[in-house]
Amino acid sequence: MLRGVDDIMDKIDSLRITVICENVVANLAGIGEHGFAVYIEADDRIYLFDTGSGIGIMHNLQVFKKDLKRVEKIFLSHGHYDHTGGLAQVLDVTGSIPVHGHPSIFDKKYAVSKETFKAEKRFIGIPQRKELLEAKGAIFRLSKDFEEIDRGVYLTGEVPRLNDFEEGDAKLHVERDGKLERDTVPDDQSLILSTKKGLIVLLGCAHAGVINILEHIIKTLNTDNIYAVIGGTHLGMVGGRQLERSIEALRSFSIAKIGFSHCTGVSTACILNREFGDASFYASVGSSLEIK
Repeated sequence: MLRGVDDIMDKIDSLRITVICENVVANLAGIGEHGFAVYIEADDRIYLFDTGSGIGIMHNLQVFKKDLKRVEKIFLSHGHYDHTGGLAQVLDVTGSIPVHGHPSIFDKKYAVSKETFKAEKRFIGIPQRKELLEAKGAIFRLSKDFEEIDRGVYLTGEVPRLNDFEEGDAKLHVERDGKLERDTVPDDQSLILSTKKGLIVLLGCAHAGVINILEHIIKTLNTDNIYAVIGGTHLGMVGGRQLERSIEALRSFSIAKIGFSHCTGVSTACILNREFGDASFYASVGSSLEIK
């Protein structure tokens, strides 16, 4: 059994989270892209959560004066290109480094669109082979389990899909034995940072469902003290029913700050901002959250 966060004396005292890759640019010096990455400074430890699609990560790290050579661990939220495409470039700088993820991150992932007269199949998995990334220094640590990685740092592992309204994205598929089938994205996981103000939850795309994720965290860590949730919610890609039910459920949590980003979509983020007011913000490139 993991220890409950409320029973742990040692929490992260000083934290700065900086969004490095995202679809929208708030800081004119940054580059936007369809992707997500966050640089995390937790006391004297540095982490990277996701690596974007590979377009802006190196430029934006330099713009915001974030040193890749100081990064101790890399966390991958799931195996889609827009969260892993910059990994090879990052490894060219970091060299040998632990890379945490789910065992299914290297599945053959596709998006299948039926918006045209003929269905279109597009590869959306990790762009590079595992062997290449390992040759560049990736030490893959793949697990399905909820894990305490460092002091005050947790990965959810595979999130149970328990509610009846977070149905996921029907366009996502995985190839097995030469055949396409619906991808429920079991590799989707989130990062949790325990601070003196409460838990900070970083989402990649929340393919498991934002509410499923939060409830899994609360049950596993035996605390509902969630201070902030930041990242992609995928609510821009699902139907109105799921959005409405998600908003209703989110209101039941006492979350001080909600930073919507990436696959939330701008129009959906506007709806969420209207619903959650001053507690919400758009976590664009250059956005940061600091706890001292």
